[in-house]
Amino acid sequence: MAKQAITLNIAGINIPLTIDSEKEEVYRLAEREVNGYFAKIKKDERSGWTDKHYLVVAALRFAIISVNQRRRRETDNDDLRQLEALSTEIDAYLNRPEN
Repeated sequence: MAKQAITLNIAGINIPLTIDSEKEEVYRLAEREVNGYFAKIKKDERSGWTDKHYLVVAALRFAIISVNQRRRRETDNDDLRQLEALSTEIDAYLNRPEN
Protein backbone atom coordinates (compact mmCIF):
# COMPACT_ATOMS: atom_id res chain seq x y z
CA MET A 1 0.00 0.00 0.00
CA ALA A 2 1.24 3.45 -0.88
CA LYS A 3 1.74 5.86 1.99
CA GLN A 4 0.67 9.49 1.91
CA ALA A 5 1.44 12.44 4.15
CA ILE A 6 -1.62 14.45 5.12
CA THR A 7 -2.35 17.14 7.66
CA LEU A 8 -5.65 17.12 9.48
CA ASN A 9 -6.87 20.27 11.17
CA ILE A 10 -8.97 19.50 14.21
CA ALA A 11 -10.17 22.38 16.37
CA GLY A 12 -7.50 24.59 14.85
CA ILE A 13 -4.69 22.15 15.60
CA ASN A 14 -2.72 20.76 12.65
CA ILE A 15 -2.01 17.06 12.94
CA PRO A 16 0.47 15.67 10.39
CA LEU A 17 -0.01 11.98 9.66
CA THR A 18 1.30 9.37 7.26
CA ILE A 19 -1.51 7.05 6.18
CA ASP A 20 -2.33 4.50 3.51
CA SER A 21 -3.38 6.52 0.47
CA GLU A 22 -6.67 4.67 0.04
CA LYS A 23 -7.73 5.65 3.58
CA GLU A 24 -7.52 9.42 3.05
CA GLU A 25 -11.26 9.82 2.49
CA VAL A 26 -12.03 8.13 5.81
CA TYR A 27 -9.60 10.41 7.63
CA ARG A 28 -11.03 13.51 5.96
CA LEU A 29 -14.59 12.48 6.81
CA ALA A 30 -13.57 11.81 10.41
CA GLU A 31 -11.87 15.22 10.55
CA ARG A 32 -15.08 16.91 9.38
CA GLU A 33 -17.18 14.94 11.83
CA VAL A 34 -14.99 15.80 14.82
CA ASN A 35 -14.83 19.47 13.82
CA GLY A 36 -18.60 19.57 13.31
CA TYR A 37 -19.30 18.10 16.71
CA PHE A 38 -16.64 20.31 18.31
CA ALA A 39 -18.32 23.42 16.85
CA LYS A 40 -21.74 22.19 17.96
CA ILE A 41 -20.80 21.61 21.59
CA LYS A 42 -18.72 24.79 21.72
CA LYS A 43 -21.92 26.76 21.08
CA ASP A 44 -22.99 25.78 24.61
CA GLU A 45 -20.37 27.99 26.18
CA ARG A 46 -19.33 26.69 29.58
CA SER A 47 -17.71 28.92 32.13
CA GLY A 48 -14.00 28.18 32.45
CA TRP A 49 -13.91 25.68 29.59
CA THR A 50 -11.12 25.77 27.04
CA ASP A 51 -11.00 24.13 23.62
CA LYS A 52 -9.35 21.19 25.37
CA HIS A 53 -12.52 20.61 27.42
CA TYR A 54 -14.69 20.64 24.30
CA LEU A 55 -12.33 18.22 22.55
CA VAL A 56 -12.53 15.87 25.53
CA VAL A 57 -16.33 15.93 25.30
CA ALA A 58 -16.11 15.25 21.56
CA ALA A 59 -13.76 12.31 22.20
CA LEU A 60 -16.13 11.01 24.86
CA ARG A 61 -19.06 11.20 22.45
CA PHE A 62 -17.24 9.13 19.83
CA ALA A 63 -16.07 6.64 22.45
CA ILE A 64 -19.68 6.19 23.64
CA ILE A 65 -20.79 5.57 20.05
CA SER A 66 -18.01 3.01 19.62
CA VAL A 67 -18.89 1.17 22.84
CA ASN A 68 -22.58 1.09 21.91
CA GLN A 69 -21.78 -0.30 18.47
CA ARG A 70 -19.48 -2.95 19.92
CA ARG A 71 -22.16 -3.98 22.44
CA ARG A 72 -24.78 -4.14 19.69
CA ARG A 73 -22.50 -6.38 17.58
CA GLU A 74 -21.88 -8.65 20.57
CA THR A 75 -25.62 -8.86 21.22
CA ASP A 76 -26.27 -9.51 17.54
CA ASN A 77 -23.65 -12.29 17.61
CA ASP A 78 -25.27 -13.86 20.68
CA ASP A 79 -28.69 -13.71 19.01
CA LEU A 80 -27.25 -15.24 15.85
CA ARG A 81 -25.67 -18.10 17.82
CA GLN A 82 -28.98 -18.77 19.57
CA LEU A 83 -30.83 -18.77 16.24
CA GLU A 84 -28.27 -21.14 14.73
CA ALA A 85 -28.64 -23.50 17.70
CA LEU A 86 -32.42 -23.38 17.36
CA SER A 87 -32.14 -24.03 13.62
CA THR A 88 -29.94 -27.06 14.32
CA GLU A 89 -32.51 -28.39 16.81
CA ILE A 90 -35.34 -27.89 14.34
CA ASP A 91 -33.37 -29.61 11.56
CA ALA A 92 -32.59 -32.53 13.84
CA TYR A 93 -36.24 -32.82 14.83
CA LEU A 94 -37.55 -32.60 11.26
CA ASN A 95 -34.95 -34.99 9.86
CA ARG A 96 -35.08 -37.64 12.54
CA PRO A 97 -36.12 -41.09 11.41
CA GLU A 98 -39.70 -41.96 12.28
CA ASN A 99 -40.01 -44.60 14.96
